[in-house]
Amino acid sequence: MEKMKYFVPLMVVVFLSFEAICKTEPSVLATRFLNSLDAAQKEKVLMSLEDESRSKWHFLPPASWPRPGLPLKVLNDRQKGFIHELLQVYLSDKGYQKTLDIIALEEVLAVLENDPVKRDSEMYFVAFYGDPANDETWGWRFEGHHVSLNFTVVGKQVAYVPRFFGANPGTVREGPKKGTRVLKNEEDLGLKLVNMLNEAQKKKAIFRLSAFQEIVTSNASEVEPLDEVGIPVKDMNKAQQEVLFELLKEYLSAMPHEVAEKRMSNLRTEETDAIRFGWAGATEIGKPHYYRIQGKTFLVEFDNTQNNANHIHTVWRDFDGDFGRDLIREHYQRSGHH
Repeated sequence: MEKMKYFVPLMVVVFLSFEAICKTEPSVLATRFLNSLDAAQKEKVLMSLEDESRSKWHFLPPASWPRPGLPLKVLNDRQKGFIHELLQVYLSDKGYQKTLDIIALEEVLAVLENDPVKRDSEMYFVAFYGDPANDETWGWRFEGHHVSLNFTVVGKQVAYVPRFFGANPGTVREGPKKGTRVLKNEEDLGLKLVNMLNEAQKKKAIFRLSAFQEIVTSNASEVEPLDEVGIPVKDMNKAQQEVLFELLKEYLSAMPHEVAEKRMSNLRTEETDAIRFGWAGATEIGKPHYYRIQGKTFLVEFDNTQNNANHIHTVWRDFDGDFGRDLIREHYQRSGHH
């Protein structure tokens, strides 16, 4: 358990709200971290906003998909503290805790697979794109197995997508963490909703009898709307609609509260008519299943098919907003930059 030590001091880092970071300039924490690095480290971790690696992301272990930037493993405790403070600012309390809980599953896998090298909870990488001290537009990423957090900062606006969370095991079945289900709500609310539907509604919602083996969009740099499958929100009753929005709220809840509330308000007022809920596979826990929720601007995918349906992948994508593309475009138009 020696490797788990870095979690302990970081849990006491003071949480700052998104409002607070805006008032103190979003770049301050990032600059403090970058200034703590030596020249060789800084060269590895700091790239231009246009660097092609910025939009090349993945949820595989680092042994299978090498990451740009620096892993936690090579940072000292003070530097790790800066990164976790950044995570606490750019995520909600819930999102930050979920990130820690997913990382902690590497310790479970290390024991189950007897492979502490592949399953290393310190092999999560941080990379910065653009200089937060001098550039109005910059981004940063925190990524490793089953976590991909991509943040793009344009002035005081932040894009939070793409955002991937996974869990293996989906349910921990033995050891000290037995019973742990890091992505419990994402799974249970989806199952609750599909099983609330009547037979006629299920015929619309369930568009495949077998689940996809993976989220359909995988690790694509850019995504377009998938086929319009599933049941539209307008064909659900009020109770079913509320469960759907509760499910969407669970995904949004990883963002800072103010940001999540604004996005949820927009979904309810501007996108409700376009949102569809589609299901593939079994409708009970323990058997392979997949769902997607798609609206005008976004796509949520969930699958639990691998390892006898005990290995979950979830993702939130924005068709125009991934990697802050919409914010950057608007910024350039305002500033006359081409």
